[in-house]
Amino acid sequence: MLTFVSILRPGLRAAWLAPLAVVALVSEPRAAVTAQEPMMRVLVAEGQSLHLRADDAVPLLVRGLGGRERSLQRLSVSLRGGSLVLDGLGQAPSVRVSTEDPRGFWLGKRRYRGDVVLLPRGGRVMAINRLGIETYLPSVVGSEMPTGWPLAALQAQAVAARTYALRQRGKKGDFDVKATVASQVYKGIESETPRTLEAVKTTRSLVLVHGGRLINAVFHSSSGGATEPSGEVWRQQLPYLVSVRDHDNHSPVHRWNKRFDVSDLQRLFKETGGVEGVRVLSTSSTGRVRSARIKGPRGSLVLSGRELRRRLGLKSTMVRFDMVRDADMQRFPEIPSDSEPSREPPALIGLWSDSATGSIEPADPGLAPLPPPPPPLQTPRSSLDRPSSLVRSGSLVLEARGQGYGHGVGMSQWGAHGLAEQGADFRQILLHYYRGVQIRPYRPGDDPSLAFSPRSEPAWWG
Repeated sequence: MLTFVSILRPGLRAAWLAPLAVVALVSEPRAAVTAQEPMMRVLVAEGQSLHLRADDAVPLLVRGLGGRERSLQRLSVSLRGGSLVLDGLGQAPSVRVSTEDPRGFWLGKRRYRGDVVLLPRGGRVMAINRLGIETYLPSVVGSEMPTGWPLAALQAQAVAARTYALRQRGKKGDFDVKATVASQVYKGIESETPRTLEAVKTTRSLVLVHGGRLINAVFHSSSGGATEPSGEVWRQQLPYLVSVRDHDNHSPVHRWNKRFDVSDLQRLFKETGGVEGVRVLSTSSTGRVRSARIKGPRGSLVLSGRELRRRLGLKSTMVRFDMVRDADMQRFPEIPSDSEPSREPPALIGLWSDSATGSIEPADPGLAPLPPPPPPLQTPRSSLDRPSSLVRSGSLVLEARGQGYGHGVGMSQWGAHGLAEQGADFRQILLHYYRGVQIRPYRPGDDPSLAFSPRSEPAWWG
């Protein structure tokens, strides 16, 4: 898959070189070795059929058809009997499509760099974009964060995204990450800008490490005042993902509300025949709902905070519930988010998925003790925290009043923006949200796929 410089003259560190560059140290009797930028395999599309085309006159190069390379302007791929069917060209178990055009190639409505491997999987055609990590990241930064934000925030996003992506290599078989919020958002060439290219270039090779391992550098849009410890959202409490004060007060989703009428609630809670009341049973240390009881005409239902968020389509689990009369809905409308495109909440990493898995990384005994988490946010006790029998009128609707957007763990993107506006650089931002970590150039031994390989010098330097 990928090889690195493993032996260098004493005192000389390897550079992260362009793909396929060869380093030969002829002054010493040692074998020449190859250094290559780590490649990412990104699942960018899947469906019953996929359509690719060249950007202009430079053709697509298609490999996998009888050992011959074909030059095509367009390619349509579908499935038949577990094999790929290439429009008018026959069948193949898999194909690889690339181009020499610096403008990339089109897959559906997006353009991509690198190449794409097409595979038949589970009755669908799967498209996996292969490209170097530093080529992948400018689009991720531009897809995850408004590109007009301060450079320090974009740089922090680049380092977190690089760390997250490299930590996922080799874990999923055919691909490393998805191009959606299930991993981190990647929209191809159109999401690259000069500023995202600068953010990646000026942080080249830098990653976040704790206890000698790449951290799980999760991030989210806005925490609503305090980030969440990982152990209160997922299965493991990681030493670097603790609760810290956020700097997201200016976020358009710092506070929000959402309302549901009787028909909405009957559709969403068919088991209980609707909702007459909601009682929050337990909360996390920062005030996020961990479990709640839903009471309806046909009985009660206990849900986790995450499931309740999923059912209601809420921005976060930092939420409280109340009943609002129909007349009050006109007097007190829902709180809208800022509608300017540049201030839309950035896409979220791992919005619904459990992305904080893997072994717990040991704490560094030399680190100073972490500060205690902030106290839970105080929210007035609502009528729905009392027995739901008090709420019976059909003229009442359910109101969810919440704070923040996302799972709340790790770096808050709006908080990174707030800190950058206050003058923090990207290192200060990262060290605030990921406690006790080290920011340093990536090393081959950090790669999960090379974890048992002999230790070597760093692969590249920024």
